[in-house]
Amino acid sequence: MLRTTTCGALTLQNLGENVTLCGWMQNSRDLGGMTFIDIRDRYGITQLVFNMNDNVDLCEGARSLGREFVIKVSGTVVERSNKNKEIPTGEIEIKVSDLEILNTAKLPPFLIDDKTDGGDDLRMKYRYLDLRRNPIRNNMILRHRMAQSVRRYLDGLDFIEVETPVLIKSTPEGARDFVVPSRMNAGEFYALPQSPQTFKQLLMVSGFDRYFQIVKCFRDEDLRADRQPEFTQIDCEMSFIEQEDILNTFEGLIRTLFKEVRNYDLPVVPRMQYADAMRLYGSDKPDTRFDMQFVDLTDIVKGKDFAVFDNAELVIAINAKDCAHYTRKQLDELTDFIKRPQIGATGLIYLRHNSDGSLKSSVDKFYSEEELVRWSAALNTQPGDLVLVMAGGTDKVRKQLSELRLEMGTRLGLRNKDTFSALWVLDFPLLEWDEETERYHAMHHPFTSPKPEDIALLDTDPKNVRANAYDMVVNGTEIGGGSIRIHDRALQALMFKHLGFSTEEAQKQFGFLMDAFEFGAPPHGGIAFGFDRLCSIFAGLDSIRDVIAFPKNNSGRDVMIDSPSTIDEKQLKELKIKTDL
Repeated sequence: MLRTTTCGALTLQNLGENVTLCGWMQNSRDLGGMTFIDIRDRYGITQLVFNMNDNVDLCEGARSLGREFVIKVSGTVVERSNKNKEIPTGEIEIKVSDLEILNTAKLPPFLIDDKTDGGDDLRMKYRYLDLRRNPIRNNMILRHRMAQSVRRYLDGLDFIEVETPVLIKSTPEGARDFVVPSRMNAGEFYALPQSPQTFKQLLMVSGFDRYFQIVKCFRDEDLRADRQPEFTQIDCEMSFIEQEDILNTFEGLIRTLFKEVRNYDLPVVPRMQYADAMRLYGSDKPDTRFDMQFVDLTDIVKGKDFAVFDNAELVIAINAKDCAHYTRKQLDELTDFIKRPQIGATGLIYLRHNSDGSLKSSVDKFYSEEELVRWSAALNTQPGDLVLVMAGGTDKVRKQLSELRLEMGTRLGLRNKDTFSALWVLDFPLLEWDEETERYHAMHHPFTSPKPEDIALLDTDPKNVRANAYDMVVNGTEIGGGSIRIHDRALQALMFKHLGFSTEEAQKQFGFLMDAFEFGAPPHGGIAFGFDRLCSIFAGLDSIRDVIAFPKNNSGRDVMIDSPSTIDEKQLKELKIKTDL
């Protein structure tokens, strides 16, 4: 080894020792007769001291170093006179006796420091330099610790880690596939997996019983802060189980991760029906760090000649505690927020419960004080509270009020990133109607089992069939989802029929799976957690980019290596791909 120790290991217990360190020159301070240099590696920073009185040439060599030079130094551990309590090595320094430049470096395009001056685009282009910064490095270390914790927990429960293929078959359901042309099979294509779903079910047919994989998946869809074209899942499947077994096993995994990685004791995870989540929060992934549940005012407010309410399918409200002091300007800001195209509301109605106990609304000419008292009672308001009311079509207004609720939670400081609230959401609809294609689609995927008591409704009332499915939500973000699977060929064929597949189409796309079901498929189910999302929540980040070593930008590009890019004409000819687009 070129070094005897790392730049984050030395303390007062090492005084007098002769050591050798290797790392990058972080910064230097020339004080005339003495020069101080910080040397950095992934473990930390150590201060080096060069004294002109001891060795002029050595001191001059230190002064010639530039930022990010790779150096090797040897010397003696001595006590610092000016201690730095902010770092583990802050009580010592190295009195250097030998300096070697292992490699020079160009001046970096941005400051490699915790608070860098590099913007997102520049840091993405020079990601290998960005990874030298403590915040990004610490995110990678956290990700590593989480992956190891996952493996320990699942291995302790007899799960087997199995790698599944990356070159698979394209399927029409779900998001768009990334496709890969086959040179040896001209005109045919592989697809990169959106998940290992069918393979993990086949592993259950194979008798593997308990499978997991920390696996790369690929989806060719529009990007956002919590989405990348390639992402990582903790993918799991179990045989001979029921829903309760899945919930208990993987709630244990999440609670173990919080304890081992964040030293956070996550409480027992409560459960909520999908229908209740939509009714109370307008979302299937509610942020339960704060209350502010929806209250239905429809029956209370209708019939008073106020057209906005009388013509609405649903009128719902939230109680923003201690916000009655909001000014007209603040209320206008909230109205502008919900009128944004992304939300699409037309207006906002409010009721103040003033500190003197009086009630004042924005629709006083339609509602008497006695009627406003009924609003107040329904929302259990106290003096100082502000009621925010929205009206419209049921599905639309729930989504709109959900966005307003989250905005209020943010404004009131109720969404602390160091506070964690988890929730199981259960019993999703099995199917959802798509207006564009005029047919039902699987809300999760076509292999999800319906609730046994709802199977008869598939032919008569498909929209009310509930799935044997479950999602885990943390702080308003879906971090994992799964279901009990169909393991019977006849039921799987019936499911494909209701999804609009002909018998021939179902056999062509998924015949291999249905054929396998005829060879003794056990009852099975599973779950997949978004590993990148989970890491970003643990790191307190809004975006998953900084928990991924080499992420793509919002256009799906890797600007560091300039990918995607064109390929050579010879390669295109070998693949039988024409270029006359």
